[in-house]
Amino acid sequence: MHCAACQSAIDPGDSRCPKCGAAVRRSDPDSERRFVTILRADVIDSTGLVAELDPEEAVSRLEPALAAMRGAVRQFGGIVSKELGDGLSAVFGAPIADDNHAPLACHAAIELVRRVASLGDPGLQVRVGLHSGHVVAYMVASEFSKVYEIGGAAQHLAARLEQVAAANQIYVSEACQQLADGHVRFEHLGGQSLRGFSQPVPVYRIVGASDLSSWRVRRARSVSRFVDRTTERALLDRAAGQARAGRQTVLLLGDAGIGKSRLAHEFAQKLKAEGWRLIDAECSPNLQGAPFSTLKRILLSAMDAAARDPGNPGDPRADLPMIQQSALDAVLDLPISNPQWDELEPHARGRVISDASCAIIQNLASRRPTILLLEDLHWIDRASDVVVAAIASLGVPDLLVLLTSRPNGMPVWIARCHAEIVAIRPLDDDSGLAMLSDMLGSSEANTDLKSRIISHTASVPLFIEEVCRGLRDSGTLRGAWGDLALVRPIDELGIPTSIQGVIAARLDRVSKQERSVLQVAAALGARSSEATLQKIAILPEDALRGCLVSLDRAELLVRIDSELEDSLEFRHEMVRQVTYDSMVEKAREDIHARILAALEGSGAEDPDKLCYHATRAKSWDKAFSYGRASARKCLARSAFIDAADYFETAMRSLDMTPENPGREAKAVDIRIEARAAFIGSGHISEWLNLGREAQRRADAINDIGRKVAAMTVTAAAQNFYGTPAEAVTSGEDVVRLAEQWGNLGWLNGAQYGLGQVYFLAGRYREADPLFERVCAQLMGPEASAPFGTTREYALLLGCMMGSINHAVMGELDAAERLQRHADAIAEETNRPYDRVAAAYSGGWLKLGRNDPAAGAAILEGGFVLAQKHGIRLFVPVVACHLGIAYLEQGLFDRARRMLAEAREEARNVGYTSAVLRSSIYLALATNQLGDVHAAQNMLREARNTARQQGFSGLEAEALFGEAVVTPPSSGENQTIILSALRAAIAIASESGAKPLLQKAEAMLDGMLAEGDQLT
Repeated sequence: MHCAACQSAIDPGDSRCPKCGAAVRRSDPDSERRFVTILRADVIDSTGLVAELDPEEAVSRLEPALAAMRGAVRQFGGIVSKELGDGLSAVFGAPIADDNHAPLACHAAIELVRRVASLGDPGLQVRVGLHSGHVVAYMVASEFSKVYEIGGAAQHLAARLEQVAAANQIYVSEACQQLADGHVRFEHLGGQSLRGFSQPVPVYRIVGASDLSSWRVRRARSVSRFVDRTTERALLDRAAGQARAGRQTVLLLGDAGIGKSRLAHEFAQKLKAEGWRLIDAECSPNLQGAPFSTLKRILLSAMDAAARDPGNPGDPRADLPMIQQSALDAVLDLPISNPQWDELEPHARGRVISDASCAIIQNLASRRPTILLLEDLHWIDRASDVVVAAIASLGVPDLLVLLTSRPNGMPVWIARCHAEIVAIRPLDDDSGLAMLSDMLGSSEANTDLKSRIISHTASVPLFIEEVCRGLRDSGTLRGAWGDLALVRPIDELGIPTSIQGVIAARLDRVSKQERSVLQVAAALGARSSEATLQKIAILPEDALRGCLVSLDRAELLVRIDSELEDSLEFRHEMVRQVTYDSMVEKAREDIHARILAALEGSGAEDPDKLCYHATRAKSWDKAFSYGRASARKCLARSAFIDAADYFETAMRSLDMTPENPGREAKAVDIRIEARAAFIGSGHISEWLNLGREAQRRADAINDIGRKVAAMTVTAAAQNFYGTPAEAVTSGEDVVRLAEQWGNLGWLNGAQYGLGQVYFLAGRYREADPLFERVCAQLMGPEASAPFGTTREYALLLGCMMGSINHAVMGELDAAERLQRHADAIAEETNRPYDRVAAAYSGGWLKLGRNDPAAGAAILEGGFVLAQKHGIRLFVPVVACHLGIAYLEQGLFDRARRMLAEAREEARNVGYTSAVLRSSIYLALATNQLGDVHAAQNMLREARNTARQQGFSGLEAEALFGEAVVTPPSSGENQTIILSALRAAIAIASESGAKPLLQKAEAMLDGMLAEGDQLT
């Protein structure tokens, strides 16, 4: 055993590492997560049945029902995990995974009810509940025995379904119904209120077993066409040709979902069309315990095929000796009145059954070329196995025996009958894409999705189908099969429940040691290396190599043909995910802690990877440290969304550590620092919440400096998210407090924020000295920027806003001077955020100089850069001014589209002033395109909103816009125009917006002059 922190050897009994002192972390190796079906059953009103009985009599009354329940569960491969006195809890699909766990549980429930009813005691009535879901499974050992236990919420839902089930009825959850549908018939009972569940739960009742074969169930669900398999079909064609001279046996071997059945049936139907007789049957997991169940299906299919033969000579059994006819009747459950049969010993009976079955097949093949297709040989019952081996070894011409099996179920007699084994591989990528095109359509919009699905599924046909079905059922893909459109982004493709058992069954075939290596690799990610596994797996080198060879042979963890000679990767992502999900939380933590220690020991400087493993190891101090480092790295390259995610991780991790003043100080600092990520990504409400939470925590530890910083952050967010009235009050309070505290960096931040809100409120003259002071200080020898911000960044923003403010006031030379500083900083840092900020103010300045074409060129570059790097805070404002530039060039339709996009993005971000500004200019573009009424309504609404919320500068722009779009066709309209112009002039005059003032005065003078001429 090794220490998770320093990898030193420690004794199993130690509670702490003798070298580093770290607490020893242990996980129960027998505990694991499983996706299973749970069966709960009990006798209704058992208390009333035995209340008056002696204890021995009570046991005698209930024990037959319990014995019947146990027998039904075991018949279908279930494990009784707990007996409850008058009932039991059973699990299907564990401890050995089985992809048929839901159908098996349903058949077991049907048999359970039948067996109890057959006891002939009318007082014994049962009810059953079934649910499929994830559980934690573990072995509980006592002095005398071991009990397989399961735990988790899935257990409770199965119990609640059992409690509401009617007498002798089986109620199942939707999850179980979806997995067993087709194998079992259901009736939907609608949503039902179950104790402990806040919402109604969809409930189904089992009506009965279905007679559909597994192939027909799968075929009914299939939505894809048969593709490729050129090599395999050629091998089958050759075998069919050779069968004319003598019997040929072919085994299609492959894992579940690989396409064995599809290939076998496509080929069988091809031969049938060429005149071959088809006998087809399948082995059933439900009937593995029923002797001759598979043989019975073969014989029924053979007799049905003979009856449909155009030259039907009658019952193929008629020419057989009486003893063989009796043997076949026994298999077919027909009445027998042959004393000779009754006298035979069991072994002799089996031999006669085998001889008779071979004679039937041989007889049919002698009349017409015959293909015997037998599927799922891995589920064959023991009695039928002997007979099928004999049939597969027949030395007769015109007989092709085609078998399918999974690798773990291949019978030993395959070699004796000289069968040709055809290993079925996944589709190649081109064939997988052809299959996807058939399902999703040929649209290029789905190209990236198709590539992701191929990578996720490794081109296993069943996996491709089920992933696509899951995306369609969830609404991620919409439309009809063959023409599906992706309607929302996909973070993860996930693993459909229908194939979790398929993958889990493959994992259960590896040894415990191999499984442990696979789990370490799953925690490392999609790709790992032998050297890394050697450090973490805690296995001798030879043992590890042996495990890797076996896992590569099983195509679970395969070697990559690349320059990285020891690189390994999962065959497909779903294997990795199921492996990872199978581990209980303690086991995952232990592995991630070992990985973290190994990475730190190797001197790795990848904070992203270190943060990932520290978080999952629940090493919270390290998760905080590495999360913050990753966030800073993302900020440096303007990856704001990623930076925000890492800051969230760092903040959550810090909050998991013990509370004390030092921790709270760090909690304030990280929120202050994180603001840049949330600002850049346009998460304004989260930015505001960061500031408020930081302020609350700073107050709690009575830290005035951190409180000023937090208030500054909050006030800055209110500039965007709130109204100017409240934002001005907050900003002025923060400036006063910052002046008293004396920290120049945060005073600069507070003054910048107050200047910005004055600008948004239309108080341009008051904003100007604040921006001037900020820029002067940041250009001086003792420049000081707020924590989490560089001097260059703070100066760039000050120059940007100062330039815009001067441009609005018509002071273009002053605006130009500040713009040159902004451009120089952006060119020096080359940060995308800085370049977008400089482009924003640069475009505004060009518009102020009446050069909209040059402004558009600058703004287009900034817009593309903002979108590319996810700088969402700037997207709406840059888009708005780009729309204004198009509008002033007479590109009205282009302007309308850009301004509509700007308004929508501003709404999504929560940028109040940008919504208003883009609405005003969208109205002007709409007016130019002929919809005067819509333009008037938009401007009226914008003007009223701006007035109510205190955006006086925007109110003036909206008023001027109303005057522009209102046709002077009547005296009433002229009055409206004059009133709007005078109101705009009053606001512009007070605020200092000279360009707007001059335009409004010129229009007013023109209106008045026209009125004088008319008079």
